[in-house]
Amino acid sequence: MEKALIIGASGGIGQAVCKYLKGQGADVTTLSRSADGFDLTDPDGVHRTLDKISGPFNLIFVASGALEINGAEPEKTLRTLAAQAMMDQFALNAVGPALILSHASRLLPRDRRAVFAVLSARVGSIGDNRLGGWVSYRASKAAVNQIVHTGAIELARTHKQAICVALHPGTVKTQFTRKYLGRHPAVSPDTAAANLMSVIQRLTPEDNGGFYDWAGKPVPW
Repeated sequence: MEKALIIGASGGIGQAVCKYLKGQGADVTTLSRSADGFDLTDPDGVHRTLDKISGPFNLIFVASGALEINGAEPEKTLRTLAAQAMMDQFALNAVGPALILSHASRLLPRDRRAVFAVLSARVGSIGDNRLGGWVSYRASKAAVNQIVHTGAIELARTHKQAICVALHPGTVKTQFTRKYLGRHPAVSPDTAAANLMSVIQRLTPEDNGGFYDWAGKPVPW
């Protein structure tokens, strides 16, 4: 990757991806709420910032997201569902990436391979949902999967070599997951970044619009 744009670069996975790419000699542009005030829940701010950025980028990687927002924990049951908590999840985890994707046609090259990748989660898979719970987070990730798939179809009309995908990083030891690891096996952010970059490097235009895990295996919608 010669030139990359990383959104959410201050998070655990975002930082590790930046470190990995810089180690490979890539020219990395970073955006995050903590470092730049780049807030995905502020549409006007997102557009103002991205309008000032010039591509083309070989990789746009959206690593932003949250499991808890304003102290609202994932629901264990529908009885605890709160409308505002659900809307907060959609604003950050689905609408935010959609706003970035709306700039992809200008920021990605038309004459060569390029990748637009969004961090999703296996719990966003409808077909793989066997436990229930986590209604708002699951739904927001299912929504971003649909957004990525739809965006991939549109992008392919003008960017024949572009690849737009949703990626599941596995369970990663970050502040994001600290309270929810339990007995689940988890990897470090550096390992997760290496895994994700390996998948991205192997993607072809035939993979455009797909949902893949950290090993490159398709995840059910």
